[in-house]
Amino acid sequence: MTERECLEKLALIEREIKRRADRPINNYNTGDKIHLKQLAFHKCQKRNRWVFGGNRSGKTECGAVESIYMARGIHPYRQNRKDVFGWVVSLSREVQRDVAQSKILKYLPREWIAEIVMSSGRKDSPESGIIDQIKIKNVFGGISTIGFKSCDQGREKFQGSSLDFVWFDEEPPVDVYNECKMRILDKKGDIFGTMTPLKGLTFVYDEIFLNRSNSPDVWCEFMEWADNPYLAKDEIDSLTSTLSERELDARRFGRFSDESGLVYVEFDENKHVIEPFPIPFDWQNSLSIDPGLNNPLACHWYCVDYDDNVYVVAEHYQAKKDVEWHSAKIKEKCDEIGWRRDQKGRICALIDSAANQRTLSSVKSVTELFYDCGILANPNVNKDLFSGIARVKEYFKNDRLFIFKNCVNLIRELKSYRWGKGDNPVKKDDHCVDELRYFIASRPQGDKPKQVLSEIAKDKQRLAKRLRRIKTES
Repeated sequence: MTERECLEKLALIEREIKRRADRPINNYNTGDKIHLKQLAFHKCQKRNRWVFGGNRSGKTECGAVESIYMARGIHPYRQNRKDVFGWVVSLSREVQRDVAQSKILKYLPREWIAEIVMSSGRKDSPESGIIDQIKIKNVFGGISTIGFKSCDQGREKFQGSSLDFVWFDEEPPVDVYNECKMRILDKKGDIFGTMTPLKGLTFVYDEIFLNRSNSPDVWCEFMEWADNPYLAKDEIDSLTSTLSERELDARRFGRFSDESGLVYVEFDENKHVIEPFPIPFDWQNSLSIDPGLNNPLACHWYCVDYDDNVYVVAEHYQAKKDVEWHSAKIKEKCDEIGWRRDQKGRICALIDSAANQRTLSSVKSVTELFYDCGILANPNVNKDLFSGIARVKEYFKNDRLFIFKNCVNLIRELKSYRWGKGDNPVKKDDHCVDELRYFIASRPQGDKPKQVLSEIAKDKQRLAKRLRRIKTES
């Protein structure tokens, strides 16, 4: 090859590099400013992913780029397919044109488009019309399709198709959501949503945020203005000053809200929910039980380190079972995690003092029934509601209470426990938070006496903290 030919090939390469660099999708989340929560969304392998974000937090870009990644077959973190068929679902055709459709056209290079089918308007000017479908050249061969739907068409318009993905741009009606879940069933497809929660505590709050069914496929993330590295601080301050506190919750932070407020506003899932790690035997403290027969019985295992930090490390939660059944399950969990027992092989626990009462259906109280099953349930707990709530709030505020992520029901209740009328919390789904309160409220208050540790105990403490730090960083 001559020098001239080499220079010509280098020039072609440089032009191609420049051409690719000019594509918005190739510049998405690259360079000096990285939107970390957008990356977390794309990297997540769950099949039902949602971003709850304020306006201009960067959430819509997630959905648009994810749709293009899948349709083109170039997803950097997932198994790619050819001939992909997906839907983009907006609230109305007009919203589709102005938001989701606009974002997809922004990030989708024209040379990747095989055809555009319009519902209205001209295909040579798709930005100003309403698109029905975009046909995209898939890198594995064949043609992928992104179809556009609007919720105001009604549930019947969402029947029939078999889909690889559905992107909900803003919250759909529950019947449309359920119909779309059926559409991805046979292809084991994905649902992802990006929304600002302006409608209060809807089905998305229950099914996705609280994940009441404990589905392993559900994942969600919150985005706020400060997470968007391209939004200037003075602009954030200006927008913040014009909104009420409730509007800020939804439009800045993407939080769900209603007329009543959360009890444990200090609870931060990103901070207080941690990966499980091996707990030193010396940290094991007690179980705490909120009994129930028709209602769920909630039981958690509590550990306390040498700095008086509390760790909730295991969970048992089940309704419509008797004491004997619960006792067997609690013992199984104790054996599984190596929980301490007394010299007679019994397990110590705290329990709601109401368990001391005998009912007409039994000659023994629940406390006595647990005793017969080898569980020493102590009913002498502090049940004062408001002082107990204050103690739990203090532990969260001072970052002294941590919950292993496998305690899913406790985490769900902390996220949904709200104040009701008369300055009392709503008596609903509160079994886990009640026995959490019993444990925290029953702990000693004030300064603890200085504990003299042996060298072995100090070494255990150092190793445990180091392991926890490694787990958190990874």
